[in-house]
Amino acid sequence: MIEKIAHKLTRKPKLVALIAVLMLIPSLIGYAATRINYDILSYLPQDLPSSQGEQLLEEPFQMAATSMLIVEGMPAGYTNKLIQDIQDVPGVSSAVWLSNLVGIQVPVEMIPADLREMFFSGQATMMLIQYDHPGASDETMEAIRQVRSVCNERCFLAGFSVVIKDTRDVMDGELPIFVGLAVLLALAAMSVTLESTVLPFVYLASIGMAVVYNFGSNIFLGQISYITKAIAAVLQLGVTMDYSIFLYHRYEEERERYDDKRDAMAQAIIAAFRSLSGSSMTTIAGFLALCFMRLTLGRDIGIVMAKGVVLGVATVILVLPSLVLIFDKQIGKHKHKTLIPSFDKVNAFILRYKVPLVVLTVLLFFPAVYAQRHADIYYKLDESLPRDLPSIVSNEKLKDDFDMATSHFVVLRDDLSAADMGELERRMEEVPGITSVVSFHKMLGVGIPDFFIPEDLKNMLRQEGWQLMMINSSYAPATDAVAAQLDAMNAILHSYDPSAMITGEGAMYRDLIDTSAVDFQVTNYISIAAIFLIIAFVFKSASVPLVLVATIELAIFINQGCCYFLGTEIPFIAPTIISCVQLGATVDYAILMTSRFQEELKKGLGREEAIRIAASSSDASIVTSALVLFCATLGVSFVSSIDLIGAICVMLARGALISALVSIFLMPAILCVCEPIFNKTSWHWKTPDPAPALPGSEREALPTAKAPPALEEAAIPAASAGETPAEVVSIEMEPVSARGE
Repeated sequence: MIEKIAHKLTRKPKLVALIAVLMLIPSLIGYAATRINYDILSYLPQDLPSSQGEQLLEEPFQMAATSMLIVEGMPAGYTNKLIQDIQDVPGVSSAVWLSNLVGIQVPVEMIPADLREMFFSGQATMMLIQYDHPGASDETMEAIRQVRSVCNERCFLAGFSVVIKDTRDVMDGELPIFVGLAVLLALAAMSVTLESTVLPFVYLASIGMAVVYNFGSNIFLGQISYITKAIAAVLQLGVTMDYSIFLYHRYEEERERYDDKRDAMAQAIIAAFRSLSGSSMTTIAGFLALCFMRLTLGRDIGIVMAKGVVLGVATVILVLPSLVLIFDKQIGKHKHKTLIPSFDKVNAFILRYKVPLVVLTVLLFFPAVYAQRHADIYYKLDESLPRDLPSIVSNEKLKDDFDMATSHFVVLRDDLSAADMGELERRMEEVPGITSVVSFHKMLGVGIPDFFIPEDLKNMLRQEGWQLMMINSSYAPATDAVAAQLDAMNAILHSYDPSAMITGEGAMYRDLIDTSAVDFQVTNYISIAAIFLIIAFVFKSASVPLVLVATIELAIFINQGCCYFLGTEIPFIAPTIISCVQLGATVDYAILMTSRFQEELKKGLGREEAIRIAASSSDASIVTSALVLFCATLGVSFVSSIDLIGAICVMLARGALISALVSIFLMPAILCVCEPIFNKTSWHWKTPDPAPALPGSEREALPTAKAPPALEEAAIPAASAGETPAEVVSIEMEPVSARGE
């Protein structure tokens, strides 16, 4: 089947290229129609109390999107006029200020102390603004923009939804720069490692199509996170570039056997399909492991990236051959020498000191694992944002002026007695760090008659058998202090109402911390197990996957441990992404060298000579692949003002480099020393493969194929000697295994 497809693809390359271009149109439409979610907390499991409480805040209370507006040094008349303007903004459901409660005529000194302390601080006053739609919705983002437009420079809008708005604005401005810089740096890397000036542009055109196809097909998911949007294109570029390089190298090899370049490309497609379908499995497994996170952000990233790898392979098989055939003359005309140095002397040194290097590898695990486990992690998402953003400045002012670092929202039954409510409120106020408690009962208790309370305010605090209590805290979210505070509050609350729930930023960050800790362990184990089984199946060995996975895991530990030694904090999602992506994407380096090592052993070579050939033929491929991934991801960190994105990309870039260094400088020694173990624990480790069929048997589907007679004559003695020609890869796992041959 693949033979017929390959034959047809190579006969009409311009038609195939035209179809590929036309497919970009629906993909671009799908990309534009896919919603981007900027609220990471919305990915928490929906069975958690904080998530269930958040759903109640959305419906019936419409309090999920609440922001606080601080007005500094303005007269009461201005503030009263401002609140009317804000209430007229589409998407705003209500705005609450003291004038809503007691009227503008009442002097500040006569307002009850609890309310006065909540809404006043020196020359500043605060109002609460509610929105009709969820906090991260497009409607709420537009409402926040319009609220800001009616405010002057003495107004400061704070709250989690406002942070989301600023995050969205920053991302929309920086994303084109992300992609552009990644393309330029990847282009620079390929220019020095590939043998043609035109070839990198052909590769980028093919991968660019795959990226657009991937983002366009996200419409079936409905939405993706802004983290996925920021890193998916760059990751897909770095990870799938290797497949393009393999296809072209195989095409060049086949050109020597065929008079017609179309037949050579058809044969390259067949070889690429067989190799890439196996090789991509480790990368796909690494990404799909993220889908097992309870935090569904992992599933979001995992599905998009796994789909990207599949589409990348499909584009290499179906589209890239046509582009290469169309631009074949230009590619050949602009060839040059690559700047990758020879590693022969390095490999000789490695083999001379192979035992000490293996000992060094084992010893490196101890500091690497220690550092990896002690690296500092932060969970509060606004810590990753620039400190001069309006929302960050406003949140700091809210904390400093009103002692409100966190707002807890308590949803409880509406049928509690007045005595129980009074005792509950008093005990909540006694919890360390609590600065104020607001509830419907408490407002009545400070002397405001029921008929004086506006209907909008009643609806805000009481709905459908539930009542809402707002509790302000001086403790920042995602800290040990607020976690202890939440424990104390839950103990008090559940003694009065076992069904009550605490939600808000503090409670959701607490659940995020607990969920992420479990997710990291689960996804890490799943990715290791899946890739272990894939390698075990390919090599038919129990020891080879153990050695390869352990070696790349060392690179991962070193990568994450660098944060400990550098004293830098990393975002909570980074270790999970790095552990799965780096393992899945860079274990191919180890597979490449191991497969070539086994191939040379099957020819009857000794292990030192076999590993010397394997290392020399693999090093250039590893350098090219790692350098493209390194440059593409590092470029994002240069321009990203969002540390969450920048930190992930820095670790991905550093991980590619470390994995390459481990594969080049440690892997040859490890493979050589462990070879006797491989021989005893693997099925047919050194047994020569069956002699390959003569080329004519593969060419029956290609009637115009014509191989030089010398090639067929050369193949016969090799087969009779029980050896496999260098052109036939015994392990078709790694897409670049034929490059050095």
